[in-house]
Amino acid sequence: MTWQFTLTGLLIGVLVGMTGMGGGSLMTPILVIVFGFKPTYAVGTDILHGAIFKTFGAVRHRRLGTVHARLTLWMFLGSGPMSLLGVALAGWLSRNYGDGVQSAEGYAIGAALLLGAAGLVAKTFVKRGVQPDDSPFILRRRDKILAVLIGAAFGFVVGLTSVGSGTFFGLVMVMIYPLTIAKIVGTDIFHAAALLWVAGFGHLVQGNVDLHAMAWLLLGSVPGIWVSSRFTLRVPQDALRLGLAGVLALSGIKLLDIPAGNYVIAVGLGLGLLAFVVWLLARRRGVQSRRRDAQGTDDSRPRPAGGDGDGLRGDAAPEARAEPDLADARR
Repeated sequence: MTWQFTLTGLLIGVLVGMTGMGGGSLMTPILVIVFGFKPTYAVGTDILHGAIFKTFGAVRHRRLGTVHARLTLWMFLGSGPMSLLGVALAGWLSRNYGDGVQSAEGYAIGAALLLGAAGLVAKTFVKRGVQPDDSPFILRRRDKILAVLIGAAFGFVVGLTSVGSGTFFGLVMVMIYPLTIAKIVGTDIFHAAALLWVAGFGHLVQGNVDLHAMAWLLLGSVPGIWVSSRFTLRVPQDALRLGLAGVLALSGIKLLDIPAGNYVIAVGLGLGLLAFVVWLLARRRGVQSRRRDAQGTDDSRPRPAGGDGDGLRGDAAPEARAEPDLADARR
């Protein structure tokens, strides 16, 4: 398979470029469920692909000034070493337990996906733990300690499962740091790129990366993010987060092999498609209504009477013509 990987990368790239969200979290379940990758290889390929892929977004945000470099550094001090520990644990489990660990890691990925879905839902409805501020955010000792702990906890999860490089870090930053959404997104992406380079190199050394598949994925994802980032998606951000959360949850259910999971997935996809169609119809009706209102506003504007040619209102023109002497006297 070649073009299938490129198409998958393109779809992921377009999603990330248009929404600014961690669509890369979908790559691991796609590789496992659609392409039949073993979870270990899916994780390694996804992580190294994400390192290269997210570097483009990180450079862009750095140029825009939406990256809190010091906060990134303190989180990376915890996440970098712990991600390598997660990679080492994944390799140790694979060597000592063979194929049995593949199903166990599949369950771990499924659980992480469900946690990621819950995080996105919480991120949608819990808007802010603290009030955002555009002024420079000076890190105190407490903030630095929290950053290292956050990085260590979620860095281990990323190294082991590849899930959470964006969702978990972004959610926690929203809750505890007084940063604007733009700076949270920029810092999140910049940190994720650095973290994934470390974890990706670890997986590459372990032999858990399919370089052939990764190259074809990049062939689609890199142009996808470059092109789609020029456009603004009109779907509300909250709806996008909930939609992505739904996809992550259904993927997690599939990997966890929950009883009657196929029926749950079918119903979930059906409801998602129905919600999307309803949104399209409502949006179309709203556009048509705004057009009618705009036309009605234009028709109700007062227009000068045609044929008068004297700049007077239409109802005053007959009086001026009936009293020429008065009109002359006014001049």
